Amino acid sequence: MTDPAPAATLPALPAVPAPTDLPATTLDHITERIDDLARVIARQAATIERLADEAKLKIRDERAETEAPLIRDLFALHGLAQTFASTTDSEPDRQGFETMSRRVERMLAERGGELVTPFRGTDFDPDTMEAAELTDTDDPAADRTVESVIQPGLTIGDRSIRPAKVVVRRYRRA
Repeated sequence: MTDPAPAATLPALPAVPAPTDLPATTLDHITERIDDLARVIARQAATIERLADEAKLKIRDERAETEAPLIRDLFALHGLAQTFASTTDSEPDRQGFETMSRRVERMLAERGGELVTPFRGTDFDPDTMEAAELTDTDDPAADRTVESVIQPGLTIGDRSIRPAKVVVRRYRRA
């Protein structure tokens, strides 16, 4: 057996003074540099997070765009399930159609589609809603708000595919 090669000798490191031996101005300078580096790292981390979020949104929107035909079909199926649930006389059938409607709604959301079903009192949004009917109100605060939803709408990403048909309140003095 041969002896292992001798370990390479490392050059001696210069002696580093203990922090208490450093002048105060040097400690202040080092502290400032560390603070500056911490701020730079924090900004870079925030930028990386923002870019990652933007990439996720872009991927989701691209996926939703490619699945738009399927999303439209699911939206139609959702509407049929709701119609059947509201018109059936059988309680078990109604529960089945409501369950199916909820499942289809989840499938829409998983693929980037979103149902537009504004709550009563929500401000009317012409980008995602269509005023199918108007109803008078004597409350000025309720002017241009949703009274009820006639039919839900559909958005994919930022695009409105089908506006929600709603009843909109219109202020009229008594």
